[in-house]
Amino acid sequence: MKHEDLIKMSVKDLEKHIAGLVEQSKTAEGEALNAIVAEVEDAKGIIADAKTRAQLQTMAAVADPDENEDGDEGKAGETGEANAKTKAFAERGAAAKAGKAVKYSAKTLSRKVKNALSVSQTAPVVHTANDVKETFNDVSGLIDRVKAIPLNGGETYNRGFVKSYGSGGNVTAEGGTYSSNEPVFGYVTIEKQKVTAYTEEPEEMAKLPNADYDGVVEQSVTRAVRRKITRQIINGDGSTGTIKGIFFNPASASDDVIDRNTDITLSAIDNKTLDEIIYSYGGDEDVEAIATLILNKKDLKAFAMLRDQQGRKVYTIVNNGNSGTIDGVPFIINSACDAVSATKTASTPYCMAYGALENFELAVFSDIDARKSEDYKFATGQIAYRASTFVGGAVAAYNGFIRVKRAAQG
Repeated sequence: MKHEDLIKMSVKDLEKHIAGLVEQSKTAEGEALNAIVAEVEDAKGIIADAKTRAQLQTMAAVADPDENEDGDEGKAGETGEANAKTKAFAERGAAAKAGKAVKYSAKTLSRKVKNALSVSQTAPVVHTANDVKETFNDVSGLIDRVKAIPLNGGETYNRGFVKSYGSGGNVTAEGGTYSSNEPVFGYVTIEKQKVTAYTEEPEEMAKLPNADYDGVVEQSVTRAVRRKITRQIINGDGSTGTIKGIFFNPASASDDVIDRNTDITLSAIDNKTLDEIIYSYGGDEDVEAIATLILNKKDLKAFAMLRDQQGRKVYTIVNNGNSGTIDGVPFIINSACDAVSATKTASTPYCMAYGALENFELAVFSDIDARKSEDYKFATGQIAYRASTFVGGAVAAYNGFIRVKRAAQG
């Protein structure tokens, strides 16, 4: 109900209306629930205003019994209110013309501003929020979706996998030698890598009132560790003591866990891109169950902006923060991926990967050790925070992902 309709109701009717809205809120969700909350707040504000006017009218009646004989304070929006508003506007207008200060209710800015904010102060007052507004998320949820292997105290982790089940049987003449069919195995070694983060803050930060700035700084080091790891799951270079990311290729093709010859090269994202990726993944005999596409947000935007000849969207995209679906295919955003839709260069960087996320194993060799110290820079009043952990990781299934490259320019 609009504000203009609410203000015409009596106080009792408004109270009944609020009770009805509260009952509706039990099943409401999302924007509908927000609308109910806003309407309840509006109605309560009108009731409060009506009661205030009634109180003022009573006070005026004591001072001058003949004043406002026909007034009726039972209505939230009567002619008396209109007259009062007109008078107030005239007074403010006259004051403004005379160069005097004019005050308007804080509710002019927003209906959610409570009446209690109208407080006169004899000296300037600085109000401090009791929380700290967060910025945008900078940690891909990929780190929470791969397979984590707890190995506290370990140094390395060897993972074996099947590369093939052999070439298949063969026809053999009676009395002839059986055909050979040996499965081919491979393995990958996951080594321990130390990931660290460090920051400092002046001691005054911890003493700021209300908002927990100190807590935000302290948590930032653990976020930094997680952000580094989730990016290395994609582009870890596989050097000694580092994660072997999905985009990593060993020095020798014979050591590939993901056969580099299966990589897809794209020059642009079009209406065939998703099918090309899905049907290129897996073996020759099956279409694999729906896996997850890892990509840059710029490429997600390119999928979303594609239109057919009738101007309709080519792909149906459902967004859910860091993840979602493209035509029912799950995706997850990771900024460590390059973008197919980016400006072409002479290089052919990897941009996307598609596969079952559990095909990447993250070996966790220790917990995250986060510490706070007020002693390191005691003389300068600096508080130091640090966090560290030991992890390793690699693709642990042969051709566990199909990878997409951006075509080189020219």
